[in-house]
Amino acid sequence: MRLPTALMPLEGPVFRSLWFAWLAANMTMWMNDVASAWLMTTLTDSAVMVALVQSASTLPVFLLGLPSGALADITDRRLYLASTQLWVAVVALLTAGLAFAGALTAELLLILTFLNGIGLAMRWPVFAAIVAEVVNREQLPAALALNGISMNLSRVVGPTVAGALLAGAGTAWVFVLNAFVAAGALVVILRWRSVKRQTTLPGERFLGAVRIGWQHVRESPRMRAVTLRVFLFSLQMSALVALLPLVARRLSGAGPGMFTLLLAAMGTGAIVAAMLLPRWRARLDRDQIVVWGSLLHAAASAGVALAPSAWIALPAIFMVGMAWISTANTLSTAAQLALPDWVRARGMSVYQMALMGGTALGAMLFGNIAASFGVQAAIVSASAAGTLLIPFVRRWSVGGKDVNLDPAPTTEVLEPVAGVHPDEGPVMVTVEYRINPAHAAAFVEVMQLTRAARLRRGALSWGLFRDTASHGCYLEYFLHENWLEHQRRLERYTAADAELRERRLAFHIDERPPVHRRYVGDQQRHF
Repeated sequence: MRLPTALMPLEGPVFRSLWFAWLAANMTMWMNDVASAWLMTTLTDSAVMVALVQSASTLPVFLLGLPSGALADITDRRLYLASTQLWVAVVALLTAGLAFAGALTAELLLILTFLNGIGLAMRWPVFAAIVAEVVNREQLPAALALNGISMNLSRVVGPTVAGALLAGAGTAWVFVLNAFVAAGALVVILRWRSVKRQTTLPGERFLGAVRIGWQHVRESPRMRAVTLRVFLFSLQMSALVALLPLVARRLSGAGPGMFTLLLAAMGTGAIVAAMLLPRWRARLDRDQIVVWGSLLHAAASAGVALAPSAWIALPAIFMVGMAWISTANTLSTAAQLALPDWVRARGMSVYQMALMGGTALGAMLFGNIAASFGVQAAIVSASAAGTLLIPFVRRWSVGGKDVNLDPAPTTEVLEPVAGVHPDEGPVMVTVEYRINPAHAAAFVEVMQLTRAARLRRGALSWGLFRDTASHGCYLEYFLHENWLEHQRRLERYTAADAELRERRLAFHIDERPPVHRRYVGDQQRHF
């Protein structure tokens, strides 16, 4: 008996084992966040300090996202993911020790929360890249939705366990359990055997990998749109997430149990929505899901803030969970489908930087609003701002036709006439085209797409020049850092690049193919 479409990726043993490891990793995150947020309310009455727990947890992803993505793309992903779990376990043990000793202060708790957030910052890009590696393209949306279920199942189980320990054994034991769960996830990850990426070239250098990752996202229209939309959505949702402990204290039955119950209801709503997403995707495009999800999230968040009792707050926050996973999963899927595998972790790290950057900024902004005007005013203002921005950002589409980014073979040969050292550079390439002058405007339009494609694959600069003495003669140039980077671009060649190449060549009217010339920078100075 086959599993339903939404659960089909779990049929694969590799994805299934990694999914359970991700579930455990997310449980550690939620247990730490719940325990830290509640502990902060016992250490200080400041709404700003309570909101800063959320900022301290998410800010590392904003600061370290792209470097961690670069490391995930150029190192062994299995060992890298395992090391992040070891980090989380060590930080949890340190926090537990200080809690048992009664040595925690509000400021020290923020520092430890920040250190725990570093683990999240380092592990998220690599896991995002692994998902697309172990499932096929057709199952990718369902696999990402299952990751959302993992996140939200952990949002139910983690806070429930943490709440029980908070009410019974005490905060320190939450961090002890956190360490043991992180260690269990570490064991599962180490048992997985990742597939080595095939290459005949030396590994990328760290700084170069960071530059190319940022440049790839900057030159991708889809990734620019996704990054902007997820930043604004996370800014909108940050107010409720950051101030939820204070919302729980206001409701009847205030205490760790109410806080846990609110988080569990939100997680349950997200799980329900994740199971329904395949049906919704069949009826709505990605842009429509993002718009309706943002509107529902805004309305439901305001409902939670203004609810006079838990009986109204719980259904409202259930709807918040549904809206959150629907919007976040749709944006995440759009990002994954816009990235080739060679730069996937770096691209997803920029996506996560936008998400967590919006969350951290929103927590600080709406925490200060809450301190001045109250918790309800802060959450309602976030909802209103998110709603008012929708008409202005709809032109940044995350839908449309997905291009084929599977690796594609290329017939180009890179054997230089004279020996060239891999580190020699820069390397300039020129390509001469001869076209019908009547088609010049259409040719230039295709060449603008070529510019973006060359830069996404690592070129430092690009230009197109028209020969003033010969009508219809154009010279394209692009520059690479060195000969090794010039070779590396062939390993980054995709089916979309091959299609774009055919579009360029369709304009070329000469019987001979376009003339390619390569020049290597001469660093010697002659006087």
